[in-house]
Amino acid sequence: MTQKKSTLLNTLKVSFWTLLSRIAGLLRDVATTSLLGASFFHDVFVVALKIPNVFRRLFAEGAFSQAFIPIYSQLNSLDDKDEARAFIDHIFGLMLVVLFLVTTIGLLFSPAIAYIFAPGFYLDPNKNSLTVQLIQIMLPYLGLISLVAFAAGIQNTHQKFSLPAATPLVFNITLIVAATMIAPRYEVGVFALAWGVIVAGLLQIIIQIAPLRAIKRLPVPRLNFSNPRIKEFFILIGPAILAGGIAQLNLLIDTIFASLLKTGSPTWLYVSDRLLQFPLGVFAIALGTVLLPTLSRLFSSNLIEDFKSELDKGIVLTFLIAFPSACGLVIFGEQIIEALFLRGAFTTSDVKMSYLSLVAFMCGLPFFMGLKVLVPAFFSRRDTKTPMFVAALALFINIGLNYLLAFYFAMGHIGLALASSISAFLTFSVLFLNLCNLKFLQLNSIFNASLLKIILATSVLGIFLYLTSNYLIFYLQSLPLLMIVAIVIALSVTVYFYIAKLLGLNLGLFR
Repeated sequence: MTQKKSTLLNTLKVSFWTLLSRIAGLLRDVATTSLLGASFFHDVFVVALKIPNVFRRLFAEGAFSQAFIPIYSQLNSLDDKDEARAFIDHIFGLMLVVLFLVTTIGLLFSPAIAYIFAPGFYLDPNKNSLTVQLIQIMLPYLGLISLVAFAAGIQNTHQKFSLPAATPLVFNITLIVAATMIAPRYEVGVFALAWGVIVAGLLQIIIQIAPLRAIKRLPVPRLNFSNPRIKEFFILIGPAILAGGIAQLNLLIDTIFASLLKTGSPTWLYVSDRLLQFPLGVFAIALGTVLLPTLSRLFSSNLIEDFKSELDKGIVLTFLIAFPSACGLVIFGEQIIEALFLRGAFTTSDVKMSYLSLVAFMCGLPFFMGLKVLVPAFFSRRDTKTPMFVAALALFINIGLNYLLAFYFAMGHIGLALASSISAFLTFSVLFLNLCNLKFLQLNSIFNASLLKIILATSVLGIFLYLTSNYLIFYLQSLPLLMIVAIVIALSVTVYFYIAKLLGLNLGLFR
């Protein structure tokens, strides 16, 4: 019972700080889109920033954490403090060497990186030149934030979740300051944003020092490739590099294809992806962050029934949030985008185009979120090969769908978003069936009375939002749109959970 309460409490802690970070992230995007609009400056900034961000999520927060945490959790469960300290010291030394080499190579070959990740910009000398310059400025952020992710992995294993979850606030606040106070003073303000990214990375590292000292786990860089735990780490991280970044690689592929579409497409996709990331980050990623060390500890202790129970409840909790989130963003998403982004150089046309790709993303939201629960179930058991093969298949499917939907069927940026949703659905289905085959899950983990109640409560929410968007807003039109959106969201949350409670849905799933 204590473990179940702890899981819910830790998830709520991470969700709270992630919510604040997501709000700050939206304010950051409001500031940058107001400054640059859907111009080629913002298109290039979005693409250049996404390169270190995707690799950070794929390698540092994805593959690294999923290989590091299970091994480190086992060492802690064995109460072998000396070996645990040696392991993190050796990993720290290894990271410094690898990150230095990767950053140096990236800076030397930045024109090639720009061509690979934004081939559409290569045809425009201005876009290509700016992309290369921004990559050269922001690429070291990959190394900085990778060290932050390493510190977060250590703290999470020790059940310290709050500071790692709050750390992205520093990034968002720094970029807001850069966009509102510094960039307007320069002729090409996008460079101020790029340097703001580096400053944010340095600040995020600095705030990790004190909490690591508090748990006596501040690492000292050492290299020792003969350490058997390091060898085990290498065995796990290879497949995890691909398997741990399914969604990130798909979104990066979207960016490559978007650079081949008309100007504005990368920005429209970015805006809709930001709203996708709100429910995904506030809850699903938070739950996955807590589940990985929890499942790793349960599996290492051979508590298989508890392992299954945590996984079951994680899926139900994910759908409890995913279905109403998708419903709300489909019905009321255009008003949300308008309230947040319609200002400065961001136009009404940009709002409509961003909303269309948002609807396509919402088709896959339950599966994007569900993957954050299923993937830790594999890595906690040190099975990295199965997710790797599934991820490879999903990537090929996504590339094919991107071409068919965006170009062959001329759906443009909407087709790219829909391709990612279909890919997420297929990936989720294969991983779920695999866990069922291994007896860690059953079909009734999804198809059960709880799902039916969630669908019914979501249907009532949909009716409420439809009536609200057509009638209630008329009576509130004297208020600022942002205030109207806040009122509607608050009422929607109240209606949904009240109906869910009336239907008898067990909202205390971890109690």
